[in-house]
Amino acid sequence: MNRRKFTKNSIKGLATAAIGTMSGNLLVSCGNSVQSNIKLTASIPMPIQVVIDDVGWWSGKDGSLYQEPYRTGINRNHVIADYKAIIDLGKGLGIRPQAAMVLGEWDRQNILRNVPHSTWMGENWDNSKWVGPWLDETADMITANQQHFEITVHGLGHEWWTNGKFSRAEWADDEGIMRPKEILEQHLDAYAAIMHQNKLGELPKSFVPNAFRHSFGVTKGNDISLAELIMNRGFTYINTPFESMFNREAVQHGIFGVDSGIITVDRGTDIFDWNVIGPKPEHGITGPTCGLHWPNLLHEDPERNAEIVQGWVDLLAPYNERQDTMLAKNSVFFQKQLAHHMVSKIEVKDNELKLDFSEAQKLGTIVSNNELTVNVTSDKNIAFSSDTIQIESVNSTKQADSILYKLNLKLSDQPMASISFKSNT
Repeated sequence: MNRRKFTKNSIKGLATAAIGTMSGNLLVSCGNSVQSNIKLTASIPMPIQVVIDDVGWWSGKDGSLYQEPYRTGINRNHVIADYKAIIDLGKGLGIRPQAAMVLGEWDRQNILRNVPHSTWMGENWDNSKWVGPWLDETADMITANQQHFEITVHGLGHEWWTNGKFSRAEWADDEGIMRPKEILEQHLDAYAAIMHQNKLGELPKSFVPNAFRHSFGVTKGNDISLAELIMNRGFTYINTPFESMFNREAVQHGIFGVDSGIITVDRGTDIFDWNVIGPKPEHGITGPTCGLHWPNLLHEDPERNAEIVQGWVDLLAPYNERQDTMLAKNSVFFQKQLAHHMVSKIEVKDNELKLDFSEAQKLGTIVSNNELTVNVTSDKNIAFSSDTIQIESVNSTKQADSILYKLNLKLSDQPMASISFKSNT
């Protein structure tokens, strides 16, 4: 099965379940205040994180017929403007998109000659063609715009080569079985080394498995899971579609699970296939991840990338104006907000919002970030106050016949909290 068919077939079944989450889950509470006759709806909105796969190539050529990587399938070389498109998307939405990067073509010192199964050339690896001033320029741009560009580990070469022939994929095989851990440790070391070669910082904390070959938990022939392997390197978060994930029945919380202390989030269904170039996004997303592949954000003419980026801004911006969703400002906030969205409870009772964090606290470090956003829709201007939780800020947006309030909260270690509201007119 080729890459296009695999991607389409492996994730097509998720839309129905995810739409159910977005259309209103059990954490949405409606109420009518007796004292002030305020009609009010409150929720812990589902966060949406943008994740863009296969960033990092300088050649766009699909080399799969020649035992080279699929790369991005775009019929040109990649340029600095293609990386800038990700930053522009982040700026346009006020978020930090994740760039799941393949770093083989950033190898300045040909260290991959000594990393087994990482390239089609093996010990003859030569990346000199892709070493030039564009590396410094792009690295400087990424570093200067870190609030709008998060490097996420995707891989070195995306595939797994044995005697010059590849199989899917770098971190796990077609059955989701993790590759030998000793070799994967070398791949992680090499990834960190190439980051340092290019002054891109330390090894990231987030991970997207290549070709979505992944298993939840320990796989045959291994004594630890891939999640535990990368957890030992400081990783906290894996993003992958559950429909293609092996052992998905072990996931504990629907659209996310905890595997060896790492939150693993259901990517759901990408809107476009991996090599669709410059599309106009018109269909809504179906879950907590807006998954893209790099060509989906680009134009065949890189000088026109901004046109494609604007289409994605237009699609995604309204999700920040809904009762049940919000755009996550970064992946750390995303992980914590998503956990609360699924397991914490909110209730409108009399003139109060009642919050129950007891289930979330059982997750420990998964929700250790003390930020949380609560959305409230009211038919009147209202004011909020609390003696049990810190309200950091309240932002309001006037809608057709209501007002949407975003309450940014700072959590304590208390399992319960309440927020009072009253008419402000």
